[in-house]
Parts: sequence; structure tokens; C-alpha cells
Amino acid sequence: MEKRLNKYLFFYLTVLLGFSYFFLSTKYQVGNDSTISEWLINYEGGFTKRGIIGQLAIEFSRFFNSELRWTIFLMQCFTYSLYFFLLYNFLKNLKYERVIILSIFTPIFILYPIAEIEVLARKEIIVFSFFIIYSFVPRVNQFKTIAFIIFTVFSILVWEPIIFFFPIILVFEIIDNKIEKIDFNFVKILFSFLPSVIIAIIFILDPLAKEEHLIMRSTLLNEFGEKCYMSCALLGSKSTILQQFEGNFGKYSFEVFLRYFLIILIGFFPLFTLIKNSYLKNNNLLFVKYFKNPLTLFLICLSPVPVLFAMAYDWGRWVNITYVILALIYFRLLIDNHFLLNFEKLNKSFFYKIKGKFFIFFFVIFCFGWNPKTVITGDVASFPGYRVPYKVFKILSN
Repeated sequence: MEKRLNKYLFFYLTVLLGFSYFFLSTKYQVGNDSTISEWLINYEGGFTKRGIIGQLAIEFSRFFNSELRWTIFLMQCFTYSLYFFLLYNFLKNLKYERVIILSIFTPIFILYPIAEIEVLARKEIIVFSFFIIYSFVPRVNQFKTIAFIIFTVFSILVWEPIIFFFPIILVFEIIDNKIEKIDFNFVKILFSFLPSVIIAIIFILDPLAKEEHLIMRSTLLNEFGEKCYMSCALLGSKSTILQQFEGNFGKYSFEVFLRYFLIILIGFFPLFTLIKNSYLKNNNLLFVKYFKNPLTLFLICLSPVPVLFAMAYDWGRWVNITYVILALIYFRLLIDNHFLLNFEKLNKSFFYKIKGKFFIFFFVIFCFGWNPKTVITGDVASFPGYRVPYKVFKILSN
């Protein structure tokens, strides 16, 4: 049965990867594409957040004498291919049962960026890939510590909001390293965060000056014929922390909060069910031992994330990012037997009360019948399982 499910997972990821290639090929030439705008950020004007990938794209374009957008398109295709390859090799280690299957196929996980192509190939998938690679690194001497520093530093350089997820990553390290008290190993973990935190502080305290931003814009325009717009332009217009919050003030409403409360509750429900019905193999771990329910611990660790929602306009994307990071951390701990599932309690959950063909119907509606839109003001989209292939056929027919 597990081999069959792995085949279904492989087929699912392969199909989604094919859709990703297609949509990326239609997006990269669009003049106002939000994904491309983020990949245009670079270091030509000075050290700035999210600039490392854009600088690599520029250097590749210079070396191969190619168009910058074409280079970015190839990098995005490679990034998505690597992410899906890693994701398959990561998820195939799970012991499948229906709640785990629902947790994987929920529309706020793998399907989401393909259903909402405005989010497709944003830089957070590079960070997801970094984490999966790091999670495969064997714990040998100091090699794991060095790998962790590399993971956190490169993650900050690529996508600095990862710092808001450092509390849950710290808990992951405590569990994975089996830390039971404040000792040398715990202090070593704390110090491993230090280089990335210093870089984040530099980003906050020393944003690009107007003159530096102008140099970056001039390089893009004069050398590559590219305008610095959207994410790239926001480095100049929304460089302070206060400006990050001001943009959302007029968007809040009871409807928005209710919609996203339901999106999170429904979309996360299978994963929350798994975590709630799990217990740690070692219940004497530092800090962790004070929480009878690991779900409470994880939710507390994710408490900085609402700040991201207050700072950003694309709430659907933040739901996806939060889900992916929580799922990857939990699944890794489950695969490594740090967490054990209480199947007796799990079998009493809502999902096991749905029998036979009714569960198949529920699975299709839950996993392919809806998804959140990208921005805070967007309503819930319907039937991405139908709309994604329909969108492909519609573009091809035109």
C-alpha cells in the first residue's frame, strides 16, 4: 500500500511540476509579474535583503551573455525541480494513513503556488529546500552544526522573514538534539543562530539609501533593460518597519479576519489533528517537557508569525508558508521517531468517522475544491483541481 501511495505522490508532484514549468514560461515575460520583481533585487547598489539570488542571476546573465529574465526563468525551473525532488524523497519516508495523506494534499501546501500562480516560485521555496537538505545531513561531530549555520545564514540572505520562524526551528533543534538541560550543546545551538540574526539586524538598521537604490535600478535598466518595480521598488518606498505596517491599515475588516480564521482552521485541521495526537518519545526535553500537548508548544512558537500578516498584503501566501514550515518540521520529527502517533486516539478523530466512498468524496472536495487567494482582500477560490488544468488548456487554445 505504501509503495502505491508513493507512486501516487510521485505522479502528483510530477504533474504539478509540469504545470509549474508551463506557468513559469508564461509568467517570466510579463512586465509586471510579482515573482520576477522579487528576483530582480540585487547587490549592485549595496548589501540588501533578498539580494543574493538576484545577484546570482545577474552574474549568470553576464557570464552567458543572456537576457536577465531568461536566466531567472531557468533558475526558477531549476529551483522548483530541486524542491519537488527533495519533497518527494522527504515525504516518501512517512508511514501513510488518511490524516497524513490529507495533510500532504491539503490545498494550502504543495498545490497552493500552482493554484495561485502569482505566488509561484517566490523565494521561500528556496528556504524550504534548504531545510529539507539540512534535515538529511547526518549528525556527525560538528558537521551538523556547520550545516545549521549555513542553512540559517543562506535562508536569511534569500528570504529574511524566516527569522520569524526561528522559535519553532529552535524547538526542532532541541528535540532533534535531545537537549534535556541548559548545557554546552544548548548554548551551541543558540550561538548557531547568531550569524543569521546579525545579518537580519543589518537589514533592519541599514536599509538601502536612495542613492544605492538608484544604482540598483540604473544597473537593471541600463544593462538589462529591466525596470525596478513591485518588490524591487518597495526596497526604496517601504524601507522602514513602520512603512511595512501602514500599507495594511485600510484592508482590515471583520470579514477578512473571519475568512482567514476559517482558512487556517480548515486547512491546518489534518496537520493539527496529527500533532495533537502525537507524543514525544523523550518527554524530558528542555522547555518541551512543560507542554503535555505538542500542538500548544508549536502554536506558541508560531506566535511571531501574525506580525508577518500585519506587515504584508498577501495573506494567502503567508498561510502557505506557515503551513509548509510547520509540516516539514513535524514530519521530519515524525520520520526520525522523535514523535510517535497515538493511533488509538487518532482513530477516534473526525476523519475516521467518514467511511468508504464518502471519504473519497470528502478527500476530493477538501484537497481540490478550494484554496485561499493570494491577497488579503481576495475571496476563497473554488476547485483548483479543475481550474489549474483548465487554465493551461485555455492559454494553449489562445
